[in-house]
Amino acid sequence: MKSPTGPFDYFRETMERLQGDGILLVAGDPPNPMTIGWATIGTIWHRPVMTVLVRPTRYTFHLMEEASDFSVCVLPDKFEKHLAFCGTKSGKDHDKIKVCGFTLKPGKMISTPYIAESGYHFECRTIHRHKLDPDRLDESISKRFYPKKDFHTVYYGEIVGAFGSD
Repeated sequence: MKSPTGPFDYFRETMERLQGDGILLVAGDPPNPMTIGWATIGTIWHRPVMTVLVRPTRYTFHLMEEASDFSVCVLPDKFEKHLAFCGTKSGKDHDKIKVCGFTLKPGKMISTPYIAESGYHFECRTIHRHKLDPDRLDESISKRFYPKKDFHTVYYGEIVGAFGSD
């Protein structure tokens, strides 16, 4: 069972996972998990916020555009292969929930479910989104991370719930 935690209680662990195998962004109906390695957690507009980045070339992009909320699930180490699969295969071609054997649980505060196997998860309500402006992006970042000019859209999710395993 997952218990409520503070939105920043797992900050360090989440940042470590992002620099490692990544974490799962879950969006859409039916829900699609996508591995992400870029996200931030902080305070904006006096609210706890998680920002996630999704390229327009990803299947998850249109799901995020249509959704009013999303969940972010942080899995234990033993799910390394699942994270790799969800980061390299498209939800357009694969039912990642089924292939990975994940169990979906209804969101506690949002309509998007979360993955029960996660050690902890965040439930976020989208409060803003914007496309990266290549003209305002540091040129070294643009050259390194956007050689195909497929600039991310940044989604700002107010963390309306954070839950960890007992």
